[in-house]
Amino acid sequence: MFPRVIALAISALPLLAAATPLEARADCSTGNLQCCDSTESAGSAAGAALLGLLGIVVQDLNVLLGVNCSPITVIGVGTGSSCSAQTVCCEDNSHGGLVSIGCVPVSL
Repeated sequence: MFPRVIALAISALPLLAAATPLEARADCSTGNLQCCDSTESAGSAAGAALLGLLGIVVQDLNVLLGVNCSPITVIGVGTGSSCSAQTVCCEDNSHGGLVSIGCVPVSL
């Protein structure tokens, strides 16, 4: 009976690994990983001022913005594989790295 329990536990490990949240993985399904100097809420004073200066309109004021971002990868292309600031995965990186929209923090 004991060997069956061990076999079942070992066979369940891949399922648990697949259910790991984004913050614990070093991948990004919406674009490239970004290394940002800081993050701001779109509804914060700094976030609203930045979006206003750039003429960007967002519908959700709770969305997280990455400020002054550059791409990173796990294999070291771009800025490299390390980030001394905030590593995020963002939905919209089309604003020249000055601001990325719809970010989620990622732990490498």
